[in-house]
Amino acid sequence: MSTQPNFNRVARIYRWAEYLTLGPILQRTRTHFLPQLAGCRKALLFGDGDGRFLTRLLRQNRDLHATAVDVSTTMLHLLRERCAGAGSRLQTLQTSALEAPIAPGTDLIVTHFLLDCLTQTEVDILAENVAQNTDTGTLWLLSDFQVPQRAFIRPIAKIYIGWLYIAFRILTGLRVQSLPNPQAALERAGFARIAQHETLFGLIYTEVWQRR
Repeated sequence: MSTQPNFNRVARIYRWAEYLTLGPILQRTRTHFLPQLAGCRKALLFGDGDGRFLTRLLRQNRDLHATAVDVSTTMLHLLRERCAGAGSRLQTLQTSALEAPIAPGTDLIVTHFLLDCLTQTEVDILAENVAQNTDTGTLWLLSDFQVPQRAFIRPIAKIYIGWLYIAFRILTGLRVQSLPNPQAALERAGFARIAQHETLFGLIYTEVWQRR
């Protein structure tokens, strides 16, 4: 990232802050397409936070091995604790998504509510790096916020997303202030969207992309 934020400051309260603001919606969004990932065997997760999604993924896919990448030592500690039952199938790596190696055979990329912490240039670089180091058929599970197309919700969504950026700038030092366009980046890198689900009138979405 351009300026590395410090997510250690919010790691232990993140889950409860999430539930206080949006209840179970974000976790339901993360896990919405879990059944479609049953055939994956080697996953690379960028910024999975405290591991609530990863523990579900590992429980569903008993043959899956995963590498979790995060810049936060505290987040990785919480993730390892939550996924302790599958520790032999889990590797963690403290680095940025842009610097993480992509192991041969990786067939699943996961970015839940991470790309909104990157600039458009960084998302473009990440998408191209993934495309160059994965095979045809690799899946990319993406969840994030967006400004919906529906006219009545757009002003509210812009205010809410703006408030989130202000809060994370204060709490973590995050310097990014606007949403990137990950769909354009994935399309340019050779991925095609194969599934999409939206909630809260389109404010929150999750998608599955596949490398062509």
